[in-house]
Amino acid sequence: MDDPVRTAHPGCPRCQTLLAELEGTRRREAELTALFETVHDLAGLRELDDVLRAIVRRARSLLRTEVAYMTLTDPGRGDTYMRVTDGSVSARFQQLRLGMGEGLGGLVAQTARPYVSDDYPRDARFQHTDPIDTAVGEEGLIAILGVPLLLRGREVIGVLYAADRRARVFEPEQIALLRSFAAHAAVAIDNARLLTETRQALTQLRAANETIERAGDVHDRLTELVLRGGGVAEVATALAEVLGGHVEFTEEPGAAWAGPVERSRRDGHAVREGDTWIAAVSASGELLGALVLHGHAALAPVDQRTLERAAMVTSLLQLARRSAGEAEHRVRGELLDDLLDASKRDPRLLRERASRVGADLDVPHTVLAARLDAAEPADRQRLWSAASHLAATRHGLAAARDGGTVLLLPLESPDEVSRLARQTAVQLGTALAAPVTVGASAPVAAPADGPGAVAAAYPEALRCLEALVRLGRTGEGAAADDLGFLGMLLTEGRDVGGFVRRTIGPVLDYDARRGTELVATLDAYFTSAMSPVRAKDLLHVHVNTVAQRLDRVARLLGDDWQSPARALEIQLALRLHRLSGTLVH
Repeated sequence: MDDPVRTAHPGCPRCQTLLAELEGTRRREAELTALFETVHDLAGLRELDDVLRAIVRRARSLLRTEVAYMTLTDPGRGDTYMRVTDGSVSARFQQLRLGMGEGLGGLVAQTARPYVSDDYPRDARFQHTDPIDTAVGEEGLIAILGVPLLLRGREVIGVLYAADRRARVFEPEQIALLRSFAAHAAVAIDNARLLTETRQALTQLRAANETIERAGDVHDRLTELVLRGGGVAEVATALAEVLGGHVEFTEEPGAAWAGPVERSRRDGHAVREGDTWIAAVSASGELLGALVLHGHAALAPVDQRTLERAAMVTSLLQLARRSAGEAEHRVRGELLDDLLDASKRDPRLLRERASRVGADLDVPHTVLAARLDAAEPADRQRLWSAASHLAATRHGLAAARDGGTVLLLPLESPDEVSRLARQTAVQLGTALAAPVTVGASAPVAAPADGPGAVAAAYPEALRCLEALVRLGRTGEGAAADDLGFLGMLLTEGRDVGGFVRRTIGPVLDYDARRGTELVATLDAYFTSAMSPVRAKDLLHVHVNTVAQRLDRVARLLGDDWQSPARALEIQLALRLHRLSGTLVH
């Protein structure tokens, strides 16, 4: 059969029409063939990046444009971003982001409809922005066609573009061709994503299986360790072998770990601090220590639970050790009871009993009275247990008494009584997660030589404890010398707050309302032996200011406020006010 192109008559209109239709049919056949080949090639690709590059490259080839590119939707930011380009030369263009409705591409992404422009820079139909126009200008694009990448006919996952650096009219057949290609491309992208996600899930599943097996191994090892009576050090070793890094157990976490340990104890989970993980070791709300895992910026959930399980095992071991030490604590308590109650005990026998529990009654000691705010028997038991443990670690003695606990602790020097009282309050409060108030006596030189000295020191420690409570300093520790004669005055049920209010209440109220410093002026006045001239130096004000303030005090407290009796009461009220922590200079 003859080729119509060869037999057509050049001057015949019918022949020319026939030739155009034939040329169009051949072009469509070629485009469809290229489309089918592209779809076939896309079906064979598995990696998402390979799929995206192939789509853009084939789109450029199908429409015979100078540039083709693709933007993908970013649901998190609510815009689209440039993902792949072919034929592009501008770095700015390759990093472009388009907000929904911005430019040609943003409008395609927003409406899920194709848009075409023969001359985009001058096309007023689109919302032009400086970043988009600058990037398009650098790339030199004029004619742009954009079609949506649609999944299930409604979800826009991106936009596919074909563009030229000259004015060009995209025919309806070309727009339809790019839309058909985009439909297949969207499916290929979705399949590649699903395949990537499946591979990642399989990888995570394999890793999880390995982690679970590792966790099972550490569980078996910890169970065997408990059954054969192993110790905390062996738990740390087993955990380090399974999780890697370095593991340590600490019974008294330092200041650096205090916050993380408390969060772990409160929430019941291990917490991360930098590249360190901390799991509190606790039982019934009482802190027994912490497991610290170093060298892990991140832990898989199963590994974190393994660390937490090891902390539980450690708490069991600590409780078992504590149970074994309860008998020793009772022996220590009985010895201290004898020192408090039986002043005629043989010093030689006292020394022998003390040596069996590691105490030395020939060195200076102090008596400390400790009390927890809660009055429940279980709370008092917890206080005694924590105090007994503290006494054992410090080679001292502890016993339950008078609703609280009494401790007899050795001193490195007689001057450290106050520091030891404060330190004991902090340590017991941390162990119980509740305020513990501690009062200390003056040093007892050698308890074994004079057991009666311990019995005499205990009431002094109690008075100090009662003074702290009445001053509102619950949860603190102090020695009797820290309070001076006030420690003796405050143990008979006196109403400290009422006394202060009755004595200097009008001055306190005036300062609170006006923001003045009458209380501070009174304090400086009495400190300066009632001399306004010396008081003004302490206050760093003019002497006239001191006089004016004292005149105001006289109007508030009465003209006799400087009489000996009133002055003594006012000075005592000022001191009580200062000791309760509310006086500010």
